[in-house]
Amino acid sequence: MICGALAGECVIAKITVPGIDPEKLNEIIYELAELQYNALSRVNFDFPQSPKAFASAAEYNKARSAYFKAAYRKLKGEFNAHVEAIVKKMNEALPQAQKDANKAALKA
Repeated sequence: MICGALAGECVIAKITVPGIDPEKLNEIIYELAELQYNALSRVNFDFPQSPKAFASAAEYNKARSAYFKAAYRKLKGEFNAHVEAIVKKMNEALPQAQKDANKAALKA
């Protein structure tokens, strides 16, 4: 969802911001699509051990839960770091006049 929203922002910027480099924004849109594809392909994974490897079902469930929490935390962290890098690229694509106008609007 966030990837689509950011891609939409790029499309709007291409249309409405004078002096912006549309090719840079196209590259960012492709990067967003790749990020989304990769994140979705990594969401589904299995716990690598079976219940037989544990003394009890409770131990298995505890280990399985910890594994999934750590895996999703890692996936989320990597995804968010990539989103932050892309947002930085989006801001770098803006012409200086637009950056100045944005800063002035924040101060108003």
